Amino acid sequence: MNIIGLDALIFGVDDIQACTHCLRDYGLRPVDVDSEGGRFEALDGTAVIIRHADDARLPVAIGPAPSIRETVYGVAGVADLEAIADELGRDRPVTRGADGSVHSVDDMGFAIGFQISVRRAYSAPADLTNAPGHVPQRPVNQPGISPDMQALPRTLSHVVYFVPDAAKAEVFYQRLGFVTTDTFVGAGPFMRPAGSDDHHCLFMIQTPPHMKGCEHFTFHMGSGTEVLLAGRRFEQQGWTSFWGPGRHLFGSNWFWYFNSPLGCHIEYDADMDKHDDAWQARQAPLSADNSQLFLFTSREKWFPSGPPPKQA
Repeated sequence: MNIIGLDALIFGVDDIQACTHCLRDYGLRPVDVDSEGGRFEALDGTAVIIRHADDARLPVAIGPAPSIRETVYGVAGVADLEAIADELGRDRPVTRGADGSVHSVDDMGFAIGFQISVRRAYSAPADLTNAPGHVPQRPVNQPGISPDMQALPRTLSHVVYFVPDAAKAEVFYQRLGFVTTDTFVGAGPFMRPAGSDDHHCLFMIQTPPHMKGCEHFTFHMGSGTEVLLAGRRFEQQGWTSFWGPGRHLFGSNWFWYFNSPLGCHIEYDADMDKHDDAWQARQAPLSADNSQLFLFTSREKWFPSGPPPKQA
C-alpha cells in the first residue's frame, strides 16, 4: 500500500465566499470555483476542496458545519488501490468512485479516500543560504530576498485530527502501512505513510469525544523565510494569527497558524525532517518546551487550540 501522502482535504462549509477569500489569500490557486465551491490547488496539484455543507456529494458530517468531510490520500498505482480496498473491506463498507478511487471510514468516523495521486512536477526557486564556514549557496551579487519574492504553498503537508481514542486510531492507520515517527505521551502519534519520508502527514490528538474533528491542516512552503513572508501577507489581508511564527521540535518544521472560516486552523509550514525505517521513534510528554523549540509570539498557545485545561 504505497500511500504517498495527502492529495486533498474536502470541507463542508456554510460560507462559500468567506472560505474562497481565505484560501485565495492563503496562496492556493482556484480551479473551477463558483458560488457552490470548488478546488484550491498548491503548486503540485494537491488541494483543499470546499462545498456547501448540505451538498449531497459530501460524506456524512461528524459535526456541525463548517467541518472536514473527507481526507483523500494519493497512492502510486492501481495495485495500491486494490490492496487498500481489500484491507478495509475485511471489516467495513468500501465504495468505489467512477475514477477507481476507494472510499471508506476510519475507526474514529473520519471519511477517507484513496486515489491515484494527482501530484505533478512544478518549478519553484530554492531558498539558498550563505553560512559562514561553508561554500555560499547563493551566488555573489544575488540578493536573498526581495519585496515581491514568491511565497506560495507547494504541497499539502499534513492534517491534524482531534480523536477520542488516539491509540485505537493509531492501530487503524498502521493497518494501511503508516509508521509512527514520534509520540506525545498522553496526546497522540505523528504518522507518515509508507510512500513518504516526511516526518508526518497525520497527527492525532486525544480529546474528549465532543471535540472530534479537524484541528488544522497545512501546506509546505519553500523555507522558513517563505513561512514568514506568506504569513505576513496573509495577516495583512485581515486574517488573524493564532499561534506562531515559530519552529516545532518534533519534525523541526517552521510553523505559523491562523484562524479560518473552515472550522479549523490553517497553517504554513516548511523545512520538515525526513525519515526512513532506520529512525527510532521518540516519546515525550506534552509541554510547551516539547511542542516548540522557539516561538516569536503567543507562547501560551503552545498546543493546537491552546493548552489542555488545568486539572483541578
